Parts: sequence; structure tokens; C-alpha cells
Amino acid sequence: MELTLQSFTVHKRFALTISRGTTDRSTNLWLRLRHDGIEGWGEASPFSIGHSAAHPDQTTDLLQAAFTALVPHLSAYNPWQRQCLDSLLGDLAPALPSGIRTALDLALWDWWGKCLGRPLWQLWGLTPTPLPPTSVTIGLGTPAAAQERLLAWRSITPSPWIKVKLGSPQGAETDRALFSAVQAVADPTAQFLVDANGGWDLETAIAMGQWLADRGVVYLEQPLPKGAEDQLPTLMRDCPLPIFVDESCWTLGDVLKVGALGIRGINIKLLKTGGLTEAWRMIHLAQALGLQIMLGCYSDSSLLNTAAAQLAPLAQYLDLDSHLNLKDDPFEGVTLDETGSMVLPDRPGLGVRLKAE
Repeated sequence: MELTLQSFTVHKRFALTISRGTTDRSTNLWLRLRHDGIEGWGEASPFSIGHSAAHPDQTTDLLQAAFTALVPHLSAYNPWQRQCLDSLLGDLAPALPSGIRTALDLALWDWWGKCLGRPLWQLWGLTPTPLPPTSVTIGLGTPAAAQERLLAWRSITPSPWIKVKLGSPQGAETDRALFSAVQAVADPTAQFLVDANGGWDLETAIAMGQWLADRGVVYLEQPLPKGAEDQLPTLMRDCPLPIFVDESCWTLGDVLKVGALGIRGINIKLLKTGGLTEAWRMIHLAQALGLQIMLGCYSDSSLLNTAAAQLAPLAQYLDLDSHLNLKDDPFEGVTLDETGSMVLPDRPGLGVRLKAE
């Protein structure tokens, strides 16, 4: 296999602020795998869930260095040797960031689909329609800025699903003011989801959960920080809203751990899981445990979000909107219909191409 990695910087139309900080651009990595005249593509974008020894920040520099160290280990393999490659990556996993594993995994799947002349969703026997609409994200900020952001989203998609980021460092009153401002200008048919990104303590999460339930919120995502999972049973006892987790669930083993706590669902992001292969396993385990599935994203282009959307027929909720907020996304893949629902491409592999093509 011939592997190359190319960086590209994308800029957001609207900067996104969550409980951990603000981003207005991202330097992502485009991995290209070439074998037998066919090229498979993958992407990694930098992300952080709050620096920790278990999950350090995956910066662009860290991902590039990991790719450089990985390439010599792959020289003896070809894309058909998935079992051998999965075993190799498992052995290297402790020192190999999940972002680079994701980029390689996507490139391998894209290569397979292109080689066989079929889109991935078809290879997996999935039904591409109908898919749920993707939610659109309103970040932390002033109430006026949040209202402006929602109006801007309306010019892009009519999706009725609105995801509001809360967990402001300024406290619960600030969160309530922001949510109330967004709800005041939303359409009557809007469905609200709330993501605190681990920004609340238990007492605040209980109080906010009750307050948000009174305002018709569908579910509450990651109200407590990663590492506070032992408090989730108490929260679920006193909070009327269904609880989803994001930062608390990375891999197959995490699905078992959080599923045993009685949560309602998990947010699967390819950059956490290490790619489509692990995400597929996680989805089927979650289904067996009675959990619901949301597919999410970071500062990802259409390449990564189209890859995640290949699994959309298995999900109840989609939060794959990051590419819609980019001024200069170099790729095109998944699209939206007139209702805001995602439409999977029928091109082979991931179905992604450069806009210049």
C-alpha cells in the first residue's frame, strides 16, 4: 500500500463555543491509500475532550507524527488483509491515536467499496432511506448571538432538530438564558436536544434536567464530566430526561460499562472509536443492550461526515452538521433533502469526491 497524508485547513462560518473552549478553524488531515490503481480516502481532524492521561488532546502535530511512525509497519500489507491489519493496529493501539486509526480505517473501507464498485451502505446491506434529519448545533455565547446562529442555520437547512450547547462556565443562569433565547425564535415544530459537554456537577445537572424537561427537551447529552460516571445512576433517578453519553463512551468496552448504568443512548464519533469497523461493532452491541444511537462529529469535513453517515440507517439521531458550517470544505459527499434529512451518495466506497472534480 502507498500511503500519503496531506493537511488542509478549514474555516467555520460561525465559531463554535462549548464548555471546553472555542474553535473557528481546524487543520485536518487527508489520508490517501493507493493500491492496484485504486485510491481510498480517510480523514482525521484534531479534537479534545479535556486533556487527561487516558485521552490526551489529539492535535494535528500529534496525528501527523503518529502517521509517520505507523507507515513502516504497514509496508508488508495490502488492503485485503483486514484481519492482519486489525491485529497489527490492536498491538499498536496504546501508542496510536484513535484519529489516525480512523483515517486509515476509512481509507481501507473506501478502497474496498471502490474496488467492488459499490457504496459502503450497500455492501453492508443497509437501506439508505429514509434517514433522520441531522440536528444543527447552537454553541455557547450570548442569547442574541444564539438567536442569530439559529437564523443562519435556517438558510442552510430546514431541519427541525436543534442541538443547544450548555454547560457554560458562567453557570446555570447563563445556560437558562441561552436556551430560552433560542427557543423563543425557533419554529413551533422544533425538537430540542441539549449537550452540556460534561460542564455540570451533579447538583446542577439535576436542576437543569428538570428545568429542560419542562421545556420539552428530548434528551440530555453528557451532563457530567468523563470520570463521573458513578454519579449517573443518581442523576437518572432524579432527572426526568433520557441521558445520552458522548465523552464517556469511546469503544466497545465502554458500551458495556455505560450500558450497565441504565443510560438511554450513546453518541458515536468515528474519531473516538478508531473508525467504521469499531463503530459497527459498538452499534450492534448497543442495540443488543437496548441503547439508542446518535452519530456525531467534531470539526470534520464532508469526508468524515459522509463516512459516519454510511451508518445512519442504524441510528435514531444524527448530529453530523460540522461540514455545513465550513466556508471552504474541499470535499462533497452526503447531501440534504428539502426536509433536512441526509441523502447518502450512491458512488462507490464512501462516495466522496473533491469539489473541483
